[in-house]
Amino acid sequence: MTTGFTVIRDSTPAADIPRGAVVAMGNFDGVHLGHRAVIDAALRMGRAHGKPAFAVTFEPHPRSFFSPNSPQFRLSDETNKLRLLAGTGLDGAVVMTFDKTRAGTSAQDFIHHDLIGRLGVSGIAVGYDFHFGKGRAGSPSLLVSEGPRLGIEVDVQAHVDIEERPVSSSAIRMALAEGQIDEATAMLGGPWFVSGAVIHGDKRGRDLGYPTANIRLDKNCSLKHGIYAVRVGRGAERFDAVASFGRRPTFDNGAPLLEVFLFDFKGDLYGAVLDVAFIGFIRDELKFDSIDALIRQMNDDSVRARARLAAAPDAFPKLGVID
Repeated sequence: MTTGFTVIRDSTPAADIPRGAVVAMGNFDGVHLGHRAVIDAALRMGRAHGKPAFAVTFEPHPRSFFSPNSPQFRLSDETNKLRLLAGTGLDGAVVMTFDKTRAGTSAQDFIHHDLIGRLGVSGIAVGYDFHFGKGRAGSPSLLVSEGPRLGIEVDVQAHVDIEERPVSSSAIRMALAEGQIDEATAMLGGPWFVSGAVIHGDKRGRDLGYPTANIRLDKNCSLKHGIYAVRVGRGAERFDAVASFGRRPTFDNGAPLLEVFLFDFKGDLYGAVLDVAFIGFIRDELKFDSIDALIRQMNDDSVRARARLAAAPDAFPKLGVID
């Protein structure tokens, strides 16, 4: 078995790839409960046969390749996807570059060249709706039919439902766009989070008594504009906080920005990379007629955020360390 969490890429020498691994295949955007069912199946298979278990995933997301001009709200970028996968107990991940060559690879060639030839897999776990290969011709049923002939065990996981609604990355994106943080959290199996470096802002929060750590999110982020109870991670440290995501209509109505006020914190965060986990939605973004009215509302937001965070004292994504 491998130690730690190993990332294998197209450039990884064949000699450095562990043979006989069990793989969970998918795009794994967000690593939600449906994805975790597939991952758990791979882990069980790996344990049963004494084999390492890896995720096989694709970067960039295939949708970005096929529709480069359509906005793609990703729940987790490549780095955070790998950190989430590392927190599941997997031994590593195989990150395959999704480009013109891979898009044109037939399902049979993908199975024989990539899965068997290069990786030497002994088992495969997939979700019921996973497709691969040119024209998405590869399917779970194809893997099931080919498995016995190739000596590969195949496990196909059914969809995961919460209150009779299938869990999916699309459903989570929709929930976040509507500010339904509890719904997104339930489908993810933990809080949705973003990461970014703290940048310099206009220092307005300092004048209001709420100095904020400002983070620019991906331009395609469709999170609902509003105020949130959040928990912030800086390495192993955790801080409760209240955050605003939006255009600051009271002031400049500018580009969307995440502004985070850490409770009971003193120090310089400029340049620090923070993880911001969204625990609860407080209210919509509003325009205020006066600065005093805004400050009164911010005071109330902070009280509500503290209460929401106190009710979820351990809420934070389970993240692993990437070798």
